[in-house]
Amino acid sequence: MSVFVLLLGFPGVGKLTIAKELGSLISAKIVDNHWFNNPILRLLDEVAPLPKGIWEYTGRVRQAVLDAITAYSGPSANFIFTHAGVEGDERSMRTYQQFFDAARQRTAVFVPVRLLCAEEELARRVSSPARRDHMKTTDVETSRSRSQQAVVLDIPHQHALTLDVTFMSPLESAAAIRDHVATCLPNGS
Repeated sequence: MSVFVLLLGFPGVGKLTIAKELGSLISAKIVDNHWFNNPILRLLDEVAPLPKGIWEYTGRVRQAVLDAITAYSGPSANFIFTHAGVEGDERSMRTYQQFFDAARQRTAVFVPVRLLCAEEELARRVSSPARRDHMKTTDVETSRSRSQQAVVLDIPHQHALTLDVTFMSPLESAAAIRDHVATCLPNGS
């Protein structure tokens, strides 16, 4: 049985860091959202603001990766994906649907996990200079504004988990997700 875990959360919450810890706990391959975005965004590194239509191209990259996974990965391969989905945003919903559809095509157990974090801690995390090297946002004011005005994508799903990681280490967060994933599997382990 294959598992698709989708880590949803605002930039800086620790999606990739938690994914790395979780990947070793459940033997899963990590597919970070920047794998889809950066090949396109690197072409436009001096264009600001980004053209609105650019996200259509990153969506195509994402779909190509998901198509390859559904066509060629082993039947028991587990995957962890990251996505900075925002409630009420049409593009976020389309992205979520791509992951959901890929899991269904593989008959994988789909586990969406919302990662939440208090505004001040999120601002501290997002300001890390190491994020810039990976083309990740480091803008504290944008982070604060997002925390105050938006909500992490929240789609009802039988295997959904919401986890506040404000005071949790990445390993503690990953262990909580691993334990939740175990309860979602048909045999419960």
